[in-house]
Amino acid sequence: MPANKYALIRYRTIDRCLTNRSNVYPSKEDLRLACEEALYGSAGDRISVSTLEKDLNAMRNDGALGYYAPIVYHRDQRGYYYEEEGYSIENLQLNDEELDAIRFAAKTLVQFRNVPIFSQFDQAISKIDDRLRLAPDLDTHTLDAVVQFESAPSTRGSEHLIPILQSIRKHKRVIISHRKFISTDATAYCIDPYLLREYRNRWYVIAWNEDKGQFRTYGLDRIETIELSDESFDQQSNFNADEFFVHSFGISKISEHPRHIRVRCGRLQYEYLASQPVHSSQELIQIDEDLFELKLHVFLTFELVQFLMGLGPAVEVIEPAELKGLITTQLEKTLKQYQ
Repeated sequence: MPANKYALIRYRTIDRCLTNRSNVYPSKEDLRLACEEALYGSAGDRISVSTLEKDLNAMRNDGALGYYAPIVYHRDQRGYYYEEEGYSIENLQLNDEELDAIRFAAKTLVQFRNVPIFSQFDQAISKIDDRLRLAPDLDTHTLDAVVQFESAPSTRGSEHLIPILQSIRKHKRVIISHRKFISTDATAYCIDPYLLREYRNRWYVIAWNEDKGQFRTYGLDRIETIELSDESFDQQSNFNADEFFVHSFGISKISEHPRHIRVRCGRLQYEYLASQPVHSSQELIQIDEDLFELKLHVFLTFELVQFLMGLGPAVEVIEPAELKGLITTQLEKTLKQYQ
């Protein structure tokens, strides 16, 4: 059997896709996304196309699996199917030893999720742990009928992750063609990449722009072309990846320095904020029986404005005045649209 027991989960996921009558002839991307969802849900590692291709090849040709799955690609339908009608690997159950091996691997991961070096994978490890707790026998047919895990839509730009990561590690410059959301034309930039950051299922690269003389943030989903350069760059001595976003609320910046934010709210919003803090600097103070105050020390950002506006009349910004002004302006523009 394959050494990687998580491959068995991917094989079973592929099998479910190929036997799903509501989506006949799933594409390679359909299969890849289904495998990601089966293992990681909306957070965690991605499964590459090459991994999926190896899985399909193993299912077809690896006799050690105990079967030779008749998986065929349909050129007209541009998707995959079982050539043998009614075929499924579900008839070949995992034995107790194989199930124990998968459970043991998951338990090992769970033990390490609070170790700092693995903290970035905490959500992915929790997803795997939750799924194995709910379906210890890996019978996801029954589980899917009664439990729905959060799923994130696929976003553009993930194909740029590896080349940019390699450039960061080798301190190599990159030439990108990047388009702003409000523009139809892309602009070429020569950048020195420093940091990859994920925010709400979108990837961004923080890079030094020599022409602008400052760090800029570029969304990978808006990079149209990327060219790796042989030219090296010297890192800015004042850049610290751990500190760069410590005062950030989101990915953008309006203010140059972090500000003290005070927001009044009722008990319902207090309970929501207490159960799911919105920033590491968050403080909640009780003013009276039904009045509370949220305190943050962050940059003024578009994401902060959008978050507070999303809470509507349930909150009131006390300070700073600049933040109150930004929200007031947005509310006035919104009101005009409905008059």
